[in-house]
Amino acid sequence: MIEPGPEFGRLFRSFEHTAFRLETRDLYKSANEATALEQFAAGEPVDMGWFQSWLSMIEEATAEGRLFTRVRVVTMPLTTYSRFGIHCSGYTNKVGEVTRYLARHDAAGLPDYDYWLFDSRKLVRMHFDSDENFLGGELIEDPAEIVQHNYWRDAAWHRAVRRDDFATEANDRHHQRSRST
Repeated sequence: MIEPGPEFGRLFRSFEHTAFRLETRDLYKSANEATALEQFAAGEPVDMGWFQSWLSMIEEATAEGRLFTRVRVVTMPLTTYSRFGIHCSGYTNKVGEVTRYLARHDAAGLPDYDYWLFDSRKLVRMHFDSDENFLGGELIEDPAEIVQHNYWRDAAWHRAVRRDDFATEANDRHHQRSRST
């Protein structure tokens, strides 16, 4: 198990070409983002200072020609946390990450767990406790599993919608529900 912290962080600085994340959970708990999430949920301005080191890392990787991509599988209607994720991905996309969204009902055949895939050859399955706290990553070295996760990456990417298009559609649906209640 690769524990959260410096060792896990090195994965994001050591890949050569691509880092892909499949996100499948409707909620992630992180002390770092708790205040920002509360601000977002309350409709207040969101202090994104907690996010700066991640944004800087993505920006540096992008400047070096390395690519971060992500597909978020989300339940519809969106949870507050998923809407917060759309907000945050606006920042990551501005510095070079490419994020797409996939409604859970369109995710048949994909795994129901999160993973990172680095350079299409290093697979790290994410583990969380029952309270949605990140426990660490399990390095998977079986070549057949790595190939399968590459296939799932490609399938998810193909089915998913660009973040900006999804955000517009989700915002429209959210406002339609608000007006009808």
